[in-house]
Amino acid sequence: MKQADIESIIQRYTDAEIAVLDGKSITFNGQQMTLENLSEIRKGRQEWERRLASLLAQRHGRPGYKLARFP
Repeated sequence: MKQADIESIIQRYTDAEIAVLDGKSITFNGQQMTLENLSEIRKGRQEWERRLASLLAQRHGRPGYKLARFP
């Protein structure tokens, strides 16, 4: 996926999160979401944020993991 596509998805999750926090009931990906679904919305947003971070790290030549050094 392209960076713009991922950022668009993250924005949709953020908009859904704000709407639910405002007490609205929304339909997201074909599912009716209410305040009880807030954790699912946040998990989805965090997953896409991880994907974006991974994509950006790959572009900058950094591996998707960190190395630990032990004395």
